[in-house]
Amino acid sequence: MFHAPNGLQKDRVTGASREPEPLPGRTATAEPAPPAPPVSAPVPQEAPATAAREAPQAPPAKRRDAYFDNAKYLAIVLVAVAHAWEPVMEGSRATRAAYMFVYAFHMPAFIIISGYFSRSFQARPDQLKRLVSGVVVPYVVFEIAYTLFKRWADDDPDYPFSMNDPIYLTWFLIALFVWRLSTPLWRSVKWPLAVALGLAALGTLTPGMGQSLDLQRILQFLPFFVLGLSMRPEHFQMLRRREVRLLALPVLAGAAVAAYWVAPDVRMGWFYRSTSAVELDAPWWAGPLVTLALFGCAVVLAAAFLAWVPRRRTWFTVLGAGTICGYLLHGFLVKSLDYLGVVARYPWLAEPAGLVAVTLAAAAAVTLLCTPPVRRVLRFATEPELSWAFRQDVTRLSGRAADASSRTSR
Repeated sequence: MFHAPNGLQKDRVTGASREPEPLPGRTATAEPAPPAPPVSAPVPQEAPATAAREAPQAPPAKRRDAYFDNAKYLAIVLVAVAHAWEPVMEGSRATRAAYMFVYAFHMPAFIIISGYFSRSFQARPDQLKRLVSGVVVPYVVFEIAYTLFKRWADDDPDYPFSMNDPIYLTWFLIALFVWRLSTPLWRSVKWPLAVALGLAALGTLTPGMGQSLDLQRILQFLPFFVLGLSMRPEHFQMLRRREVRLLALPVLAGAAVAAYWVAPDVRMGWFYRSTSAVELDAPWWAGPLVTLALFGCAVVLAAAFLAWVPRRRTWFTVLGAGTICGYLLHGFLVKSLDYLGVVARYPWLAEPAGLVAVTLAAAAAVTLLCTPPVRRVLRFATEPELSWAFRQDVTRLSGRAADASSRTSR
């Protein structure tokens, strides 16, 4: 977000930021092997080939795609850096423009990837178990953790616990939960993206809706998740073509210039997608129009970003599997700047040299938080096993269902 995303992947990144593991398959039952011939007996030359054809072959282990791990890591770095700019960007038009530029596409890109990896979700028992362990449990744990942190660091001991009012970046987890549960519906309707855009536009006409489970964000970011559900591998292959990558450069540069031009006049609430048009002091009809305009801009910029994501394995590829940890933990560091008055105490952080330092520190911190050791330590909260909470027959039935669906889901 994961966002995520709190102002902002999930958009988890979270479950929203991990690829689905290989589906379990049935173990084939082999026929009893014939008695072995005597050692001295000649072995027909065709026997090895025949045996190889007849022997049951175990399905090859599914390897993680380096491209998507790279994309998730780079997206989560943008999320962390943009969050770190929030306390220090006032008074700097360039920083506000950079913040607006990044916010225009970083969460949409993360959510598109989350949708793409939710294509096979059919609400099978094993998938529901993973949804609970990878999304619901982290939401509850970090909703409590961020509330306690605010009570202590912000000297606000009466700040209430609330499971229906996500605090800071935990909104992405509850949004990912709702989006993924609705996946079978979006895979069934005739024009899913058009319907999702219609719902997003209607959301901008409903003041106050964002106060419960952040429904405003759930609706306004929904089209990106549905777009990801509708994408196929060849769409990402198209983004890797040389001409697309070259075209992405002027697109990104033009968007950066445009962001600098409009930075002083555009309210960031449009990019957070957490309020209605009326709450942003705009006429009601501006909501649907801005929804469509920002969706188009976000898709183009996300495509330009994804076009330049490396396809090969790099030093940060392994970090793509731990973006949920980086997403959920970096918020404590960012909020510390605000709660503890760090910027007020060190005003040089808002100067050019300080902005560079904040940017590098945020990128380095989220990188460390995505490493395998942190992921292992945090597994109790982000990837708990939870076998004790589910019936054993559910696990057996889900294994057989997964084997049957694995032949048709991809």
